[in-house]
Amino acid sequence: MQTMFSIDQIDKSFTLFIDRDGVINEEKHEDYILNWEEFKFYDGTISAMALLRSLFDKIILVTNQKGVGKKLMSVEDLHHIHNSMLDQIRKGGGDIDQILYCTDTDNDSMNRKPQPGMAFQAKALFPQIDFKRSIMIGNRLSDMGFGRNAGMHTVFLATTNPETEFPHPLIDLRFDDLLSFAKALSELTKS
Repeated sequence: MQTMFSIDQIDKSFTLFIDRDGVINEEKHEDYILNWEEFKFYDGTISAMALLRSLFDKIILVTNQKGVGKKLMSVEDLHHIHNSMLDQIRKGGGDIDQILYCTDTDNDSMNRKPQPGMAFQAKALFPQIDFKRSIMIGNRLSDMGFGRNAGMHTVFLATTNPETEFPHPLIDLRFDDLLSFAKALSELTKS
């Protein structure tokens, strides 16, 4: 039986796991972001990341990047995107502690969301991570499944799939976008 989870249970000891495409940046419909020129932050993302930096102990980006596995782009291309993204986020006062990605093309790969492999990679890097005190935030049910499979709480963003039913067994909380979540959590910590 799923226990009820509310936003006011989150504190600074929590780890935030965050998806990339459709959360931080605009997703290309049924395609891959292949270079920095194609990467477009959502309005409010930089502000959201600055707020979230002060609200979470660790922020870990976890992203499926099948475009590399399909040889549509190189790992170097992916690193360039991530380094450029991090540079902009840091200029705005935010940060990401670790970026993990899965380039596997096999949907059953242990490291490809919704499988929890990247969560275990993060725990190996940061042993203090407690999945019961972690949140996965994403825009797809595969992100929510990843969170659940690792024992985390989940936050669904209705950026690209607003038709997704809520309440839903994989989703604890739902927000319109990353900034809405960051502002709601920030308001709670002030009170």
